[in-house]
Amino acid sequence: MASRTDLVEELMSRHPQVPREAVIKEDLLRGGLAFDDAALTDNENGNVKPKSYFIFSFDHRTLPELGTAALRRPPEEIVLTGGPYELRRTVVSVRTNPSSPYRVGTDSDGRLRLFLDGRAIADVGLPPMPAYYRHTLANGKSVMEVAPTIQWGYLIYLTAFRVCQYFGAKEECQYCDINHNWRQHKQAGRPYTGVKPVDEVLEALEIIDRYDTEHASQAYTLTGGSITSQVNGLAEADFYGRYAQAIEERFPGRWIGKVVAQALPRADVQRFHDYGIRIYHPNYEVWDKRLFELYCPGKERYVGREEWHRRILDSAEVFGPRNVIPNFVAGVEMAAPHGFTSVGEAIDSTTEGLEYFMSRGITPRFTTWCPEPTTPLGRTNPEGAPLEYHVRLLEAYRATMDAHGLSSPPGYGPAGPGRAVFSVSSFMDTLPSADS
Repeated sequence: MASRTDLVEELMSRHPQVPREAVIKEDLLRGGLAFDDAALTDNENGNVKPKSYFIFSFDHRTLPELGTAALRRPPEEIVLTGGPYELRRTVVSVRTNPSSPYRVGTDSDGRLRLFLDGRAIADVGLPPMPAYYRHTLANGKSVMEVAPTIQWGYLIYLTAFRVCQYFGAKEECQYCDINHNWRQHKQAGRPYTGVKPVDEVLEALEIIDRYDTEHASQAYTLTGGSITSQVNGLAEADFYGRYAQAIEERFPGRWIGKVVAQALPRADVQRFHDYGIRIYHPNYEVWDKRLFELYCPGKERYVGREEWHRRILDSAEVFGPRNVIPNFVAGVEMAAPHGFTSVGEAIDSTTEGLEYFMSRGITPRFTTWCPEPTTPLGRTNPEGAPLEYHVRLLEAYRATMDAHGLSSPPGYGPAGPGRAVFSVSSFMDTLPSADS
């Protein structure tokens, strides 16, 4: 049987236009990595920024199954350089999997390395603990709990509502563990605020603004579970919009304001814009009509795929096409029992969606699917989608962008191999840098 190294190197050889860094990164994102105890953090008391579990678990095991990694968290992200593939600086979100052929540990010289099939393939850098994480709110809550940062500090991730009102087998998206992630953190006794008060968010941002002296943080994302009725007496646009309004009043222009929400009617979208949001992410999740209906049953029931897409196009008239950036979950096109069984068919389907939006000036982005074990698709597809799908998707994504004269979307930091900080997929690592 071929090793994972053989697979990775064969795909690097077959797809030389895809940066080697992106091939490794996609494999780590789809399948996770293991950590030696020496590579784990000391949580908020150490010098390494720990994983914040900001919305989903992004792990291949539940907390009780992670062992030491559940007590001493892994780092939020790692950065890879060097090694036999001569990797340029590559930021990768951490998805823990004790069974992964990738392992972060120390070599004989005590250096932290990434090992694949037992061979060191890259040097590993860890995110330093930011100064603002060492301060607490007046009520004792940590900044990491209220306003964690990801993408090597570029993005403040404000999960204002940590559960989703699409609930149960007939409504939850079949790849999403937001509700389970809430439950497992509460069961473990970890602080995990369900609805974050606006004043706490502002206080946390004041701490970040005060101590982020180099202005590494450049954007914030407002998000959380979908709201089908109300939270705090507010429907979705006004619930999330009130945070943006408060942030923009207190910190005008300090950060790029982004919101991830459902595809809402145009009047609601206009309110997002009026509240100060500048980038809108009405995620369409998966392109294929049949798979959307099966894998996103709540969204199909409450809105419907065709209406979802119409609302995305309508939102481009409010924000401008370039500032509407819907996400899809790369890999669920191939999830059993209903997904495509051929990589080629899956790529054709995904590309059809890219063409639909990019031909209208809208640039989707994607998150590499992590098959979390408490989700229906995670249980039936523990290995996720084939690495070949992810590599070919990067080719198709770049080609479709080029065909329509589009450039990297705003709010994601720099593009290009060795420069990108977007950590949950490799699309930014694959696009050309501004100075290339």
